[in-house]
Amino acid sequence: MNANAKSVTPPIGESERPARTAAVIPAAGRGVRLGPGAPKALRPLSGTPMLVHAVRAMAGSRAVSLVVVVAPPDGADEVQRLLDAYPLTGTTEVVVVPGGETRQESVRLGLAAVPDGVTTVLVHDAARPLVPVDTVDAVVAAVRDGSPAVVPALPVTDTVKRVEPRTGDRAGEPEPVVGTPDRAVLRAVQTPQGFDRATLAAAHEKIVLEGDGATDDAGMVERMGVEVVVVPGHEEAFKVTRPLDLVLAEAVLARRRKNDGF
Repeated sequence: MNANAKSVTPPIGESERPARTAAVIPAAGRGVRLGPGAPKALRPLSGTPMLVHAVRAMAGSRAVSLVVVVAPPDGADEVQRLLDAYPLTGTTEVVVVPGGETRQESVRLGLAAVPDGVTTVLVHDAARPLVPVDTVDAVVAAVRDGSPAVVPALPVTDTVKRVEPRTGDRAGEPEPVVGTPDRAVLRAVQTPQGFDRATLAAAHEKIVLEGDGATDDAGMVERMGVEVVVVPGHEEAFKVTRPLDLVLAEAVLARRRKNDGF
């Protein structure tokens, strides 16, 4: 900018505006593997709902100016009341929208609530409440540096087998092994996954999957032939899926309180 030019605040959508990032958190699933009770995203961790931890994790990044929480189709009011009870201390805006019957539909509805001025969109699992802010920042930085789709991931430490699944009447029978992939080229993908906003919107417009729909937005982008890149993930960004994961999450929070005053 010319040194003599006047400083003005451009309206939303003009090219002069700094790049903005929004995070979409689909939180409409029930999480049956955690057992009976409230939907998974509303289960408490150290007295605070898992969803609140996930929202705080996204808002902890200075790059994120908006968090869109996608609630169950009939539960937006309940989720809004819940988040109102745990207000953020920073300037990040949080909005709640009703979701759809599948995760793919819920992400699409969350993306539709993102203002046009936002150029980078993160999609984050509510069930990954403890992702560190450094991981969020690394994903955002990679998108802003020109990658249309970015996922955090960790090397696979276990040996992985490809099998011939037994289904129907044969479900539960021993499954024959048909291959052993080289784990050196395998990565366990986490979230938040980051996207150029136009790329993610195109994927949701063009890729329609039957049944439960897509559970991995980066996979939809791959189907369009767009390159997806990986940045280092973090061991604390694990997904809380089973009761044992809740125990581990509580232990991580206890360590953070002791070491970091979290």
